[in-house]
Amino acid sequence: METFAAAREFVDDPRYKRHRALVLAALDLDDIDVPLRGLIIGFARLPYCYTIQSCYGHFVHAAQRAPRNLQVLPDYDPGPIEYRMAYLALCLENSKAGRNLRLLLERICAADTESIQFGSSEWLWKRHRNSYAVQVEPDRFRDRDVAILGHQEALHVQQVRDRFFASLAALVREMKDGLDTT
Repeated sequence: METFAAAREFVDDPRYKRHRALVLAALDLDDIDVPLRGLIIGFARLPYCYTIQSCYGHFVHAAQRAPRNLQVLPDYDPGPIEYRMAYLALCLENSKAGRNLRLLLERICAADTESIQFGSSEWLWKRHRNSYAVQVEPDRFRDRDVAILGHQEALHVQQVRDRFFASLAALVREMKDGLDTT
């Protein structure tokens, strides 16, 4: 499955409001990784975007075989670690606020281009015009949704993932505060 492509330019999408309403009406927080629920709710409160898909990023190894586990990596080397990519896919409104959010997302990704990417997915774009994904994945694996990592690299990715989601949460708070003052 294609998980990364260069970010596309905004296009007009008269379906945006209808698609947003449908996606938000179908939103089931039980389907979302627990650490992301507040973030997804925060994005849902912004009228110029909606979340399409997300994943917190999971580390599967000999000592933790559950594919959707939320455990931190152990201090010792458990052997090869299967990393299931952390990402957030959003659809943005082609508006001043939506374009501004895109720029802010790109800046978050620019903080660590070796581990964080910003782009578009062709198959998501077909369903949701102006959809963009931000993902945490070592650059050499950016076009895959799973990578096999060594312990030290996995620890680094875990740290990047945690900072990445903290940055997104701070961004959502800023954007929401901007709405509250208008």
